[in-house]
Amino acid sequence: MSRAQEELNRQMLRAKDAMDLSYSEPLDVPRLARIAHVSEAHFIRTFRATFGETPHRYLQRRRVERAMYLLGQTRRAITDICFEVGFTSVGTFSRTFREIVGESPSQFRAHARPIPVPNCFAMSWLRPSSFG
Repeated sequence: MSRAQEELNRQMLRAKDAMDLSYSEPLDVPRLARIAHVSEAHFIRTFRATFGETPHRYLQRRRVERAMYLLGQTRRAITDICFEVGFTSVGTFSRTFREIVGESPSQFRAHARPIPVPNCFAMSWLRPSSFG
């Protein structure tokens, strides 16, 4: 791998790390491209080539991941969870959750049980796949 490719990978990882850390904040492509030090169009293309999904889809999946944990481990209202994980619309949250998980947030909650393992393990095991 060339030095230029390694640097580009590091730039994409910087943006991905920012999404992992700040998933509940408003993150848009211009901000993420600035973090990666590339143009917006180049950022979208390169992120997708590197990670297999667009930055927007990755961020949605991270938010749904966190929502899955909160739905299974707490009794908080679905609306509260929606806004806490960074969605600005309950309708968008519900539609996106269903697309990624295959069922609505309330259906997921109905069969979700608290998992007696550390959160990092639970989130890894429950991570929805963007492939398939």
